[in-house]
Amino acid sequence: MSQFPPLRLPRPVVPVVIALAASLAGCASGLPSVGDVGTLLSPYRIDIIQGNVVTREQAQALQTGMPRAQVRDILGTPLLASVFHANRWDYVFTIQRQGQTPQQRKLAVFFKDDVLERVEADELPSEAEFVASLDVRRRPGKVPPLEATEEQLQRFQERNQAVTPATPAPVGAPPRSYPPLEPVR
Repeated sequence: MSQFPPLRLPRPVVPVVIALAASLAGCASGLPSVGDVGTLLSPYRIDIIQGNVVTREQAQALQTGMPRAQVRDILGTPLLASVFHANRWDYVFTIQRQGQTPQQRKLAVFFKDDVLERVEADELPSEAEFVASLDVRRRPGKVPPLEATEEQLQRFQERNQAVTPATPAPVGAPPRSYPPLEPVR
């Protein structure tokens, strides 16, 4: 025997439920299939950035004959420094972003007698290109001018002269004694 009484819907609700079910049945062909639901409702995936970002400018700053410390100052600590290959440092950079193909760049520096002998690298972006690739939402557009015209400078000076007082406010003398830092007992 059931402990709960049977569920009884009020009479006006029953026709509404039937009409709603009938209208949804007609829309079944427009609903996504089970395979499409995974693409519609995908979880947010964070950007995965690993390694050292090495730009074209940094690679161009390297010169044969540089000591290891100077190379480390320019490129940073290598991602891979093997005990078995003590004369080689590898710099690897990978970035995986949602909706984009993963990117990977490699740079290897080789030393002989603790000085830079040669550099092998993939095609590296410039610093400006790398920064622009990070902001995927940004739309390329007209860059605002970074210099003011003479007329703009004149208007700026006129507005600021009207706002600033002609004479500065008098500065009071500093106090002669200061309150104690700790309570007096």
